[in-house]
Amino acid sequence: MIQIDERLKHIAFIMDGNGRWAQKLGKPRQYGHRFGVEALERVSRYCRDLGLETMTVYAFSTENWKRPQVEVDAIMKLLEQYITKMTRTLDDDRVCYRFIGDMSVLSPNLQKKIRVLEEASSVYEQTLNIALNYGGREEIVHCFHELIAEGKTQITEEDISRTLYTAHCPPPDLIVRTGGELRLSNFLMWQSAYAELYFTDVLWPDFAEQDIDAAITAFYSRKRRYGGVVSGS
Repeated sequence: MIQIDERLKHIAFIMDGNGRWAQKLGKPRQYGHRFGVEALERVSRYCRDLGLETMTVYAFSTENWKRPQVEVDAIMKLLEQYITKMTRTLDDDRVCYRFIGDMSVLSPNLQKKIRVLEEASSVYEQTLNIALNYGGREEIVHCFHELIAEGKTQITEEDISRTLYTAHCPPPDLIVRTGGELRLSNFLMWQSAYAELYFTDVLWPDFAEQDIDAAITAFYSRKRRYGGVVSGS
């Protein structure tokens, strides 16, 4: 198992490739999402064992509602099953679950399950953020609405940072996208300002421990300058 240190506190994952993985097998796209959930459990367990402070996953974007209804319904059903399972295994997993995004459009039953899981897991230190009905631009608009409601007429970077859905955790140090696409797709637009980006052709259902190790190794090979100059470079 690879070792991490204080330089790496937060990894975010764009879990891409479930549908293509299924189509390669001649299966409908929703078949791939079931194995995508298994990959999520595998990856989150490994990151927890590494001692990673925070992990964020892009589960469902604000744009994903445009997908075929049968696929959207399958994703929502799998999500509900995942939440139920994680609620049952809290004492074993010892993870704090936080859902980021606009939950208001979800079914009342799903919203209730989310609240129960968040409240029950709040005592644990390692955090798993699940971006659900999430969009980076929508999040920033949400921040402005919150600050206007506070009566703000002048807005600072600190104001936006404290009203983000992720205000409870540090920004990502590393963003990993599977599936071969080379873009962020409206994910953590504000928070990713200085994140290291890692792209892999591995489809999410196949993403495993050795792939996480490869991403982390690449992260440690880079020099993070934050706009400044690193000695010797």
